[in-house]
Amino acid sequence: MGDWVLHVDMDQFIAAVEVLRRPELAGLPVIVGGRGDPSERAVVSTASYEARAFGIGSGMPLKIAARKAPDDAVFLPVDHEAYEAASAEVMTALRALPGIVLEVVGWDECFLGVTSDDPEAVARAAQSAVRDATGLHCSVGIGDNKVRAKIATEFGKPRGVFRLTAENWFEVMGDRATRDLWGVGPKVQKRLAQHGITTVQELADADEQELIGEFGPRMGVWYHGLGSGLGPSVVDDTPWVARSHSRETTFPQNLVDPAQIESALRELAGQAFDDCAAEGRPVVRAHLKVRYAPFETRTFGRKLPEPTTEREVFVAAALALGATLDAAREVRLLGVRAEMTMPDADPIERTPVRGRI
Repeated sequence: MGDWVLHVDMDQFIAAVEVLRRPELAGLPVIVGGRGDPSERAVVSTASYEARAFGIGSGMPLKIAARKAPDDAVFLPVDHEAYEAASAEVMTALRALPGIVLEVVGWDECFLGVTSDDPEAVARAAQSAVRDATGLHCSVGIGDNKVRAKIATEFGKPRGVFRLTAENWFEVMGDRATRDLWGVGPKVQKRLAQHGITTVQELADADEQELIGEFGPRMGVWYHGLGSGLGPSVVDDTPWVARSHSRETTFPQNLVDPAQIESALRELAGQAFDDCAAEGRPVVRAHLKVRYAPFETRTFGRKLPEPTTEREVFVAAALALGATLDAAREVRLLGVRAEMTMPDADPIERTPVRGRI
């Protein structure tokens, strides 16, 4: 018997929920985003596998998706309530499995902690439980920690099971690009490449002190360990405590007037702060997201002088960030995020990227 971490990831979750509600859409390119109108400013929330075959993916502007989509593509509006309900059914089905500790990561994914001599059998039981309860399909990654389980899921998609542990880590991942590691984005990949590190094996073999010099004492150690697939292995079923709340909006027409931008920031910052105030936790940092026309996105933040429960203090901090925007550029999207103080007691080991996992 061994202790295992299973990562359950729903296959094309949002699109699958929509097809489940409308069986006639099965096999068609389905694109979900915004209000379902590709002529409006919004981005793709998810695309079915049939749509992905045409190069359509999450985060893509709907207008670009429409240009790539075939004539029989179907555009649908986002229905948060339907996805939340489906997610709840999935998690309920998985919690009913014997001997399982379940940690929810998002609408469409979770970790399962289990002690078993046959983790593949547990994975197949999880897939059957979800399918029987909801009609939806999922893929399951099996690992000896969360990082390896998370990455393993990608090898199992769709509807499959894959095991990735210390034993086969370098055989499977060694020659792959660092970008294939969970938590390594294009910017980090580029910075690693500047040190001659382009593969997972090279990252594992790299000088940790050199990585600390590039990324700092926390992230340098994390990225070095990531090359060997290291990560936390405790699956925690305690409720997730949010680190922040954010609000953002894409404007029907680009904003060019500084007064309009200030008004929008004030409203977004107030909404984000109110979400934090509802939890009774002080705000410690303000973050601003801006998308300049046509589609260049930047984010930056500022720590407050001290934690605050005063709405206007946070709004002022957000407006101060807004004052640094390029006044010569048109603004397509604005977002404000309020980062809160965290509870003192948190015994579970966390990764330094992507929150909980």
